[in-house]
Amino acid sequence: MLKREIVKYIRDRAKNRYPKKVSCEICSTDANLQLHHYNSVSELAHRYVDKTGVNESDVLDWRDEFISSHSAELYTDVVTLCKKHHNMLHDIYGQHPELRTAKLQKKWVATRRDKFNV
Repeated sequence: MLKREIVKYIRDRAKNRYPKKVSCEICSTDANLQLHHYNSVSELAHRYVDKTGVNESDVLDWRDEFISSHSAELYTDVVTLCKKHHNMLHDIYGQHPELRTAKLQKKWVATRRDKFNV
């Protein structure tokens, strides 16, 4: 039996390759920075389990394949936000945003950035 959610095991392995930005994409602060995945890692992992039929409890066996097959979502399709703006985004799209909202989230970030920098 797993002690944590499968996404935590995936993030543990993947996080050393996460892009490190020095400021919030919206307000440019350098305080309390957090990485946001436009495609929820939790949603991607559960979809992967459903599609492949792997057992969640065997996550340590299949997480490298998952990471390899989802490298764009894990490392490219991300944004650095300060805690305030990250919380605002999740207030709108939920704690585990549906995968279909990725483009809307990107648009929200761009709109906020444009308004902030006027």
